[in-house]
Amino acid sequence: MSDQRAPSKSSGNSVGDVIDLVKGYARQETIGPLKHVGRWIGFGVAGALLLGFGGGLVALGLLRLLQGTRGDPIFGPNLSFLPYLITLAAAGLGAGLAAFRVRKTTLARKESPDER
Repeated sequence: MSDQRAPSKSSGNSVGDVIDLVKGYARQETIGPLKHVGRWIGFGVAGALLLGFGGGLVALGLLRLLQGTRGDPIFGPNLSFLPYLITLAAAGLGAGLAAFRVRKTTLARKESPDER
């Protein structure tokens, strides 16, 4: 019975060290970058809201311009729907242009021409 050895404490410590190392690595690679992404997303959301609000005001202004003022409609009573269609088309054109101009960018560092 003297041949049986008690489990060494060094193996328990190494398993614990590995677990701590994996946890630290996971935090470093997930939580750290997410903190930087939060600011990037926050500015993006704020910009999108402001652009949407401004675009809505421009569309409303265009609609009021096309409807005419002081009781003299520009298109007459039979074509009163036309300012709405023109405004909808202009807003759709603006949204399409904005969607066309959006470029995919990553949060990672940009490649230099030498790394391609």
